[in-house]
Amino acid sequence: MEWETVIGLEIHTQLATKSKIFSGAATAYGAEPNTQACAVDLGLPGVLPVLNQEAVNMAVKFGLAIEAEIAPYSVFARKNYFYPDLPKGYQISQFELPIVGNGHLDIEVDGVTKRIGITRAHLEEDAGKSLHEDFHGLTGIDLNRAGTPLLEIVSEPDMRSAKEAVAYMRKLHELVRYLGICDGNMQEGSFRCDANVSVRPKGQKEFGTRAELKNINSFKFVEKAINYEVERQIDLIEAGGTVVQETRLYDAAKDLTRSMRSKEEANDYRYFPDPDLLPVYISEAFKAEVLTTMPELPDAKKQRFKDQFGLDDESTTILTSSRETADYFEALLAASGCEARLCANWVTGELSAALNKAGQEIADSPVSYDRLAGLLKRIADNTISGKIAKQVFEAMWQSEAEADEIIEKQGLKQITDTGAIEAIIDKIIADNPGQVEQYRSGKDKVFGFFVGQVMKAMQGKANPEEVNRMLKDKLHG
Repeated sequence: MEWETVIGLEIHTQLATKSKIFSGAATAYGAEPNTQACAVDLGLPGVLPVLNQEAVNMAVKFGLAIEAEIAPYSVFARKNYFYPDLPKGYQISQFELPIVGNGHLDIEVDGVTKRIGITRAHLEEDAGKSLHEDFHGLTGIDLNRAGTPLLEIVSEPDMRSAKEAVAYMRKLHELVRYLGICDGNMQEGSFRCDANVSVRPKGQKEFGTRAELKNINSFKFVEKAINYEVERQIDLIEAGGTVVQETRLYDAAKDLTRSMRSKEEANDYRYFPDPDLLPVYISEAFKAEVLTTMPELPDAKKQRFKDQFGLDDESTTILTSSRETADYFEALLAASGCEARLCANWVTGELSAALNKAGQEIADSPVSYDRLAGLLKRIADNTISGKIAKQVFEAMWQSEAEADEIIEKQGLKQITDTGAIEAIIDKIIADNPGQVEQYRSGKDKVFGFFVGQVMKAMQGKANPEEVNRMLKDKLHG
């Protein structure tokens, strides 16, 4: 039997506010355990929550970015359950009336564009964190995270493969970072995913029974967890078993999913409107005001880079992969005055490779856009060749020296003296009569040999255009 996979994702996005969603406690990551949980976060008697307006602003900004319905009236509810890291015994969330309604996100997989529906995005508070290490069989509770604002983004079950799920998750990750509403740091838990996975016979309209894979915080693990779960469900059904609705945990070390608990339904949480919080009213004027703060979004920026600079798909995809990369490229373009293609090649090539090797983000690049601009100017005016430029870039990466200083100090200026180049060419042609004969008999590939010999003799400093031109003249002569 042929099976079809059905996937929906719930993405928990930690909003980049300085304080929590219902209190003034700090949200900074890395503080000593239990030093950033105030009386409101702990739900102590007599305290009242106060909604953080910046969290509302960020939710509306996200809704506008995905062309969603922004609810003019939304309500906070209490989601009741017991867990040690939930100090109040309930979580303040949104249920029937979320702030963001139907929207969409377009993804591209294997050159095909697909629209993924987004059912809703609702505001809620995060719980604390259970710590299982270093407590000798006990569990510690850190409540610093309790009350941190989250935007939970719930997709339609529109994805049909782990590859599509990862593409959707990456696109969403890129978007929330562009908007500035989330830092996207998956290692710190700022952006994490629950995946709802089921299978059904190909052609069947009804969904199969789903399992929810909880709290996956990397793109690689999302793909591996979904693929494992799909195989598990198919093997189970084909062996005569039944998939049960449950919550499962992905074990990255063993590359498998295992059962945590039976999956709760909405009525298990006994949702009811939170009596301590007023409904949220969003006016058209408020939406218009938020709209004025919106940056250029990734898809629009990518298209502009194609139209304005004539760049290809691969380059524009890399250049717009983050807002910081796109800003760096445009700043480099303006500072250098060089062609867009040269700037793009260096950002997507040498700079990206160096950053990846060092495990750094472009915002922390040791070579700033204005320093790189200085190097590209020397390529453009033929002071140095592209090959020598890579050597200069390496020196810039390791020091604070400017390109001109390195070129001068190391004597790297390109040799454009045609007399000096001609003398070297004449000697190499005289020393290699066999290769000359091969070239003249039609073996064009031998030409590369001569170019290499000239560049080697001149320590890579000869102007490549002059070398190519003069070699052709001499060899054809």
